[in-house]
Amino acid sequence: MTDKDAVDAIIDQWAAVRPDLDTTAMEVFGRVYRLARAMSGRVEEAYARFGIARGEFDVLATLRRADAPFTLSPRQLSATLMLTTGGMTGRLDKLERRGLVRRSPDPHDRRGLQVTLTEEGLALVDEAVGAGLAVQKRALESALDAPQAEQLAALLRQLLTTAAPAD
Repeated sequence: MTDKDAVDAIIDQWAAVRPDLDTTAMEVFGRVYRLARAMSGRVEEAYARFGIARGEFDVLATLRRADAPFTLSPRQLSATLMLTTGGMTGRLDKLERRGLVRRSPDPHDRRGLQVTLTEEGLALVDEAVGAGLAVQKRALESALDAPQAEQLAALLRQLLTTAAPAD
């Protein structure tokens, strides 16, 4: 048995006032939520060393995953990141000012634009993704061995595909 956490205290309180409730789902989702918040802060710190916030990292990483020539339209970026066009424009403005992305006319659509990762942006995102993964890996390895981590990943995948099917 591991030490009790903040979710255990909440579950104990519910058990005292509503012993009829099955709080199993609350135990799982409460921990997932708290873990995501805790890790988000740590990963944000890792990205901050590169002068970027999580949202900017997400744009750079989406372009990086697109593979050479690391180009997508603003619409593709917005859809992938589930952002409004206004929200995307703000991020792109900031990244372009820093020289991490370049906007150019789309040669296949004269009304459209393309966003391309610059060499500086490519180098930055490659370093930042490594730093963010290192933070996550340290947290994971401090609590779970490799088979446990694989089992947890499989269980969370199963839950996620059921609770939030892919768009």
